[in-house]
Amino acid sequence: MIIAGAAAALLLTACVRSEEAAPATDASNAAPAVAATATEPVVLTALVWTPDWSEEMHRVVDAFTRIHPEVRINLQFMIGNSVEENLKPRAATDSLPDIISVNASPYTAALADQGLLADVGDTQAWGNMLEILQREWTSPGGRRYGIPSGVATSLIYYNRDMFERAGITAPPRDFEAFLATGAALRKAGFIPLALSGGFPNMLGNGPFSYGFANQIAARVPDWRARIANGTLQLDNPEGVAIFTRLRALVEQKMVQADCLRSGYDATLQQFAEGRAAMTFQGTWAAGALMSGRNMRVGVFVPPWNDKGQPLRPVLGSETGFAVAQRSSPHQRQVAAQFLDFLYGPGMPIWQGKRQNIPPFRVIAPDVSGDRALFALVEEMKRDAAGSQSPGLYYSLLPVNTIEILHPLLQAVLSGRQSPARAARALQDSIAEQAQLSSR
Repeated sequence: MIIAGAAAALLLTACVRSEEAAPATDASNAAPAVAATATEPVVLTALVWTPDWSEEMHRVVDAFTRIHPEVRINLQFMIGNSVEENLKPRAATDSLPDIISVNASPYTAALADQGLLADVGDTQAWGNMLEILQREWTSPGGRRYGIPSGVATSLIYYNRDMFERAGITAPPRDFEAFLATGAALRKAGFIPLALSGGFPNMLGNGPFSYGFANQIAARVPDWRARIANGTLQLDNPEGVAIFTRLRALVEQKMVQADCLRSGYDATLQQFAEGRAAMTFQGTWAAGALMSGRNMRVGVFVPPWNDKGQPLRPVLGSETGFAVAQRSSPHQRQVAAQFLDFLYGPGMPIWQGKRQNIPPFRVIAPDVSGDRALFALVEEMKRDAAGSQSPGLYYSLLPVNTIEILHPLLQAVLSGRQSPARAARALQDSIAEQAQLSSR
């Protein structure tokens, strides 16, 4: 997801190969040749969530099949607002394609433990992953079910020149200061914030996740367990504040006039063209935002904290890829080889455009990306580790609750739903899903 997403969110740890493992972009990571004994073409179907790099995925597939002409990959792209809404009908009928996009979430982990997803722990890509990501992508039953596209967080990207012209000398450090920053930008004639109100996935990964981190996870350390057993309380001032701060972006005239109609691409374009001073986007969008039109762009952690309280970042992993267990053993083998190619020789094809943060322990020197952004995320990871903070909250909600949350976020943003009612509806959905899962 974009995208599937932090109290600061801690990416969890697991077993990892030795420190001498080569980076994923090293030529030594090329996938071994597909078994030459196969007498018929190997046909794989891939259903993927790559809204910002579909063309690059086509190029990766073309490059792989040129090396392995005996393999054909039928590439399909997910649609809608989330990965999960594409997976649910196929998982229910045990008809998952050979290669699928997945998120690290309780829903996907359950699919793995139900035997629907193969173990990809023997791939080179898995061996190179950060150990803090390996545990996040390991199911309770021990199945290593997927490989993320990168380390993920959402940030505020800002136009340094606009900040200077508005007399702003430093990024804000709390939500009150953030609103004051918006007022100064508006007074200087700028639209303060481009927000993807028409794409609720980003509302979940952005304002909701940071609201949850700073209002709930900062006060309720066992929030994961409470989501699982349905006892998480949100009909309280802290839960309501998650939605109040979202609504404040409209009430304080922080966002563009067409916010509710602005999709993911439109918002990226608005910022890249210099029509807004800030945008709330993920690290996966760095390639489109950090080097647009000769702009000087900076990033800061979204200050969704109260004044005087620590700022809790959100950390997690991007949407990744898995292999279906229902495929034949040979198809699973070839699908795993494709994943090693995707994260090895094929990685520069798509990472060069996205400039996201690779999910590996060793990042090759030639990996594309803004080193200041990489350093900021490293600092966030250290802060998260020190406070024992958990993961990307939005994707960790029950899958059916995510489908409830999407329209709730848009209704609050538009004023059609009060923050208090939205918080109660979210609480009720979490409780209901816990009851259903216990049956």
